[in-house]
Amino acid sequence: MGCQEKEEPEFLLRASHLVNENHTWYQAFEYFAAQIEERSNGRIKVENYHSEQLAKEIEAIRLIQAGVIDMTTTGSMLNNWIEIVAFSEMPFLLRDSIDMQNLINGPIGQKIDSEMRTKTGLRTMGYFQRGPRHLTSNRAIKHPDDLKGLIIRVPSVPSFVTAWEALGAKPTPMAFSEVFTSLQQGTIQAQENPFAMINSAGFSEVQKYINLTAHVVSWTYPVIGEKQYQSFPDDLKKIFDECAAEMVHYEHRLFINNEKSVQQELKDKGMTLIEVDKDAFNQKCSDALFNSLSPEMKKIYYQVQEMKKQRDEKTH
Repeated sequence: MGCQEKEEPEFLLRASHLVNENHTWYQAFEYFAAQIEERSNGRIKVENYHSEQLAKEIEAIRLIQAGVIDMTTTGSMLNNWIEIVAFSEMPFLLRDSIDMQNLINGPIGQKIDSEMRTKTGLRTMGYFQRGPRHLTSNRAIKHPDDLKGLIIRVPSVPSFVTAWEALGAKPTPMAFSEVFTSLQQGTIQAQENPFAMINSAGFSEVQKYINLTAHVVSWTYPVIGEKQYQSFPDDLKKIFDECAAEMVHYEHRLFINNEKSVQQELKDKGMTLIEVDKDAFNQKCSDALFNSLSPEMKKIYYQVQEMKKQRDEKTH
């Protein structure tokens, strides 16, 4: 008697996350969930599932396309659908976050955005910066020659496979949730990820070295299915867009703070940071990467190089 059932939301959105609950992306989505539920007066509710509980990344994209789930974070994995998204995470392409922002905010970034919507049915909500990707291993890697035969887990991204093969390693595509156990069991010997992912996934327990390759400077897109977004009435679209923009700012603050402390945390956990010959890595795989591109993507590659050149000319 007198018990009132909580009203069901008009829209229940389920978000699948690659990362665990300690990662800034997951924390940003939790912030987003609280904001949107409050501002929509409970009409939109978001449920977040960490550590690939709902689905692995490629499967999560397919489930969003099928309308089974609604949101995730993704980037170069979409290279399996559209070519141009390879530029969101191409090895040895961008040097730093300024190159990255120039690409995202320029014509190439806009083309990625529109092709994602039209060809994969995913709508970007902004972007989350990833720190540079570094290689972890149990032997120090200073030069490409040190990689010979090393079995490295990579995400299922064609350009990653091309780059590491050209460098002399044995790249093995694998879902992120399987990496820790595979390192523990020795089925793979190394993996590559930004500091935050290395830390939150506990790789310090199974890897000794972080080789500072910084081979990828990239970002990930928080996304919602375009069909799901279009099903909102206009007032909820407005609230959704505002909350998404705030989530991106919130995550950026978390990311900056985390990047300051995470290297020291990894050292404290017993990992050793190794300086590498970055030019040697770049030179050894640049031809293979370029040759793997279609004629249309080669034109875009030249545009990126031109963008970098113009930036250098402005600063000199």
